[in-house]
Amino acid sequence: MATFLSRLGRFSFRRRRLVALLWVVLLLGAGVLAGRAPAAPPNDFSMPGTEAQQAYDLLEKDFPELKADGASARVVFRAEDGKVTDPETRGAIGETVRALGEDPQVARVTDPFATRSVSQDGTTAYAQVSYDVSASALAEESRTALRETVQQAASPELAVETGGNAVDAMAAGHSSEALGLAVAAVVLVITFGSLLAAGLPLLTAVLGVGIGALTIRVLAEPLGLGSTTTSLAVMIGLAVGIDYALFVVSRHRAELARGRSREDAAAHAVGTAGSAVVFAGLTVVIALAGLAVVGIPMLTQMGLAAAGTVVVAVLIAVTLIPALLGLCGRRIGPARPRRKSPRRQAMGVRWARFVVRRPVAALLAGAAFLGVVAVPVASLEMGLPGDDSKPVSTTQRRAYDMIAEGFGPGYNGPLTVVVRADGDGSAEQAARRVTGQIDGRQDVAAVGQPRLSASGDTAVLSVVPAASPSSTQTADLVHALREPALAEDSDAQVLVTGTTAMNADVSQKLSDALVPYLALVVGLAFVLLIAVFRSLLVPLKAALGFLLSVLAGLGAVVAVFQWGWLGSVLGVTEPGPIVSIMPIFMVGVVFGLAMDYEVFLVTRMREAYVHGRSPKDSVVSGFEHSARVVTAAAVIMISVFAAFLGSEEQILKTIGFGLAAAVLFDAFVVRMTLVPAVLALLGRSAWSLPGWLDRLVPDLDVEGERLERSPSGVTAEASGAEPVGAAAGHVPGN
Repeated sequence: MATFLSRLGRFSFRRRRLVALLWVVLLLGAGVLAGRAPAAPPNDFSMPGTEAQQAYDLLEKDFPELKADGASARVVFRAEDGKVTDPETRGAIGETVRALGEDPQVARVTDPFATRSVSQDGTTAYAQVSYDVSASALAEESRTALRETVQQAASPELAVETGGNAVDAMAAGHSSEALGLAVAAVVLVITFGSLLAAGLPLLTAVLGVGIGALTIRVLAEPLGLGSTTTSLAVMIGLAVGIDYALFVVSRHRAELARGRSREDAAAHAVGTAGSAVVFAGLTVVIALAGLAVVGIPMLTQMGLAAAGTVVVAVLIAVTLIPALLGLCGRRIGPARPRRKSPRRQAMGVRWARFVVRRPVAALLAGAAFLGVVAVPVASLEMGLPGDDSKPVSTTQRRAYDMIAEGFGPGYNGPLTVVVRADGDGSAEQAARRVTGQIDGRQDVAAVGQPRLSASGDTAVLSVVPAASPSSTQTADLVHALREPALAEDSDAQVLVTGTTAMNADVSQKLSDALVPYLALVVGLAFVLLIAVFRSLLVPLKAALGFLLSVLAGLGAVVAVFQWGWLGSVLGVTEPGPIVSIMPIFMVGVVFGLAMDYEVFLVTRMREAYVHGRSPKDSVVSGFEHSARVVTAAAVIMISVFAAFLGSEEQILKTIGFGLAAAVLFDAFVVRMTLVPAVLALLGRSAWSLPGWLDRLVPDLDVEGERLERSPSGVTAEASGAEPVGAAAGHVPGN
């Protein structure tokens, strides 16, 4: 592997103008095709295999006029003085209802007085707005019309607020990515001490993300990729793109400092650091593509799109980076040699020596710390965030509170019960029996009148829980209504759907898929890492360390977003259940990123061991050459993810914080503390394979041992080339 990549790097260096031109043409070509491509289709929020989705499909077939999968909004009116039934107030509400129905995408608007959607005290009423299209396909003009109509209806005497998915606008702007790039630029300048060297990873990362995002746009229509598929691809692609380029550029400068010619340094950097990039990228691709096993179309699309962007980042690191290094020439110089005084040793080296001298204490301290941080995971509650999780400054949250105060919390999340008669039975009679069994329950606030389909074999009714949509009592009600006894007593098929029921189904589906997904991803990566490190214990240690990182990251998420710790500092105004996709999402993404640092750091340790160092000296050598760069890479990735804390969307906040916390724990506690401690304790056994397995595993030569033995692997002085930088044989830290 190292030999092949070294030749590829040498070719790219020599044909630098051609390689750079090809990447520019690829970007321009993707841009032209994306400009001509049709718009991305609406996001597919279907959940195949769930009862809630089965009920939605039945409603779409038998009750097309209900627009069960369409966008919706609830406009809430509250009389500040008097009642909504007062003639003047009632007239204003009627005028607003008529104005809402004028939008061409509106299917229907309910009159609160006709549907009896007025609170008992007469101060609050609400109108339901249903649209012909889904929330993701709703035109911005329709959102604007809704917002302006509500604003015009509001007065000192009448408060008007709006909730529902039709209110949520699509995310605009890229301030989060820009903030992450700004922090990355500062870290790179500090790491390299050169604006040009720092600019290369930023340039290539943006190029890779641009190609990936444009390609997703081109493939959106033929592959059915949703309009938000690029969100994860941009986040992950930007982070790994900077990191991969950072490692290759850093290794190039280290090889220049050894005295290699610029061409040899670029080739050697791609052969060694590039090998680590390829295998680190493969682990990320496996983790992201593996999200397909969950069975949620949108999650599958996001995983595959992000995996494609990672592939682009890897290709750029091993082809475009050496080409740009050739174009930059002497303007990118060798790494500065460190002072040799023991008192002036790099912090990474001092820390590695400290850990290998006290491996047991470091191992116990690190594991205990992560264990304490992971404790909140035991209290994890999952759900999908609704209007109750939004800040009180938003109209959605104010509408939610007005409904809860005027009608009761359950009116914010009514359940939809679909009754389908068995055989020749009557759906109307079955629905009446179901209504009688549900009505009167202590956990039910109200039950609506059944509505029959045109064919007469299906009925639908609304059930209002007594508790809030996100409460455990409402989740228990969903399960109770799905008990087989209810359907058997009614001689009908009874299905429960609605947002609350869908949330419960999604959570269950994700929980059921977690173990198979974890086994698939960890199993494939374990086999890959055996080939990379030619060891059983090192991959096992990597997998166990990853589990600690994920648990600690989830623990931090629960403490902040569910318990509210440091909520005011991090902008979490309303603690609540953790978004359902978070655990499996973190398992996939964090595993891939954790293996990045494992491969980058441990390959330098194995490289030193293969070249004759003792096990403990190999650990120190790995830190000497990689600790500074791994630290910079981790800080960059943490910054990119943490920047999403500035988003107004609770989901993005949670994902950004969770990934940032997990990378922080993995890079600085697991890889920088537990890994050297375990390797120091294992000694030579860490780098060994059973004889029978050693014969089966291919020798990938990730550490570049063959490069050192090959003619192209000699230093510049030995080959007669003009040396660049420090004396040959000196290997400073990065």
